[in-house]
Amino acid sequence: MLIIAYGLTPAFAQAASHSASKTVLVLGDSLSAEYGLARGTGWVALMERRLQEKKIAANVINASISGETTSGGKVRLEKLLSQYQPDIVIIELGGNDALRGLALSASETNFRDMVAMSSAAKAKVLLVGMQIPPNYGRDYTERFFSIYGKIAKESKTALVPFLLQGVADKPQLFQPDRIHLIADAHPIMLDNVWLHLYPLLISSAK
Repeated sequence: MLIIAYGLTPAFAQAASHSASKTVLVLGDSLSAEYGLARGTGWVALMERRLQEKKIAANVINASISGETTSGGKVRLEKLLSQYQPDIVIIELGGNDALRGLALSASETNFRDMVAMSSAAKAKVLLVGMQIPPNYGRDYTERFFSIYGKIAKESKTALVPFLLQGVADKPQLFQPDRIHLIADAHPIMLDNVWLHLYPLLISSAK
């Protein structure tokens, strides 16, 4: 949905000062695709609403698919970049790679390629970090989590350290499958993302 900016306060005027509207592309998995939720209650929909409330002109494209992996995201990204020409790309992937025990080296390469593709298309990137349960083994879980920080540091990419900060340790916020979150958790997830997204919104310009 295209959000038109009007009546901006000085605090938010900078967000729309460079161009009429920013396009934000979200490339994610079920955590961003409202799996098991009523439409409009996931963190991406809440982000769109917050942008509107704050009078920040933005067009949000949610290209998230339940079950998506980093390899699937990389395959789809080229077309999405060409079609939408986003100013900002939010990459929320990796969880399914880890849950399937896929090679971490492949996930790392896919992340690196997606960041490079987005940067080549003149889009700023926000990488969203994820952790997996310790039952996958300490070495695997720690190496998996470290990928996000490593990629962000080497590519100077903005990073959300952990999407589920503040909700992962609260069983009551999970759906019965113990993997996906209920609607009450998504405002917290949005806050985790917003902290790092907002600086990109006010600085991105083509």
